[in-house]
Amino acid sequence: MIDENFKIIEEKINETCIKTNRKIDDITLVAVSKNNNISSISEAYSAGILNFGENKAQELRDKSKLVKENVIWHFIGHLQTNKVKYIIDTAEYIHSVDSVKLTEEINKRATGIDKIQKILIEINTSGENSKYGIKNLDELNNITNHYLGLSNIELVGLMTMAPFTENENIIRESFIRLREYKEELNKQGLQLTELSMGMTNDYQIAIEEGATMLRIGTAIFGKRDYSLTWRDE
Repeated sequence: MIDENFKIIEEKINETCIKTNRKIDDITLVAVSKNNNISSISEAYSAGILNFGENKAQELRDKSKLVKENVIWHFIGHLQTNKVKYIIDTAEYIHSVDSVKLTEEINKRATGIDKIQKILIEINTSGENSKYGIKNLDELNNITNHYLGLSNIELVGLMTMAPFTENENIIRESFIRLREYKEELNKQGLQLTELSMGMTNDYQIAIEEGATMLRIGTAIFGKRDYSLTWRDE
């Protein structure tokens, strides 16, 4: 099933890239493996998926010790400062940085293991109170200005989550706003390359608006059964 699902998604990504004159090599598919077991991750890896995203710190820590394949781990969930220690050894990218305090903790932990940690700043482009993330350019500038003084983190891009709606215009506006934030920061001298946006329901729109990282779970692994844990094989 996972292999077939992946082929369908690849075809849709390729079609959208052709339509928008983009290169498929510029798109990274991050398979959101939260609550999925180790065998499902191995199956996805065998199908050709290299990047996997987790949204709980301890789950990423524990899975990374059990997955034998050489996968690239992304942390994509809300991250508390006291849980950075669980993922700093493992996560190639942290997508959900949303405060100066968190950047400082990530930098401190990364320095301790002599690592340059790649991060993305999460922006709440929809304005929804239920979502995490920076809400305006002033907050964003505050973090980026502070980041410039830290030695062991590399800011590579921005991340957002669009509203869950069937209104494509609302979804598109959310993605356009993130792209505009990136363009504004690059005008200030930063060299951001990544836009992490687009999930199962809206990834084709995200590609059209410049996404470089897609976070897709259900369309790859199927609907999650939350009555089970990832440890249930």
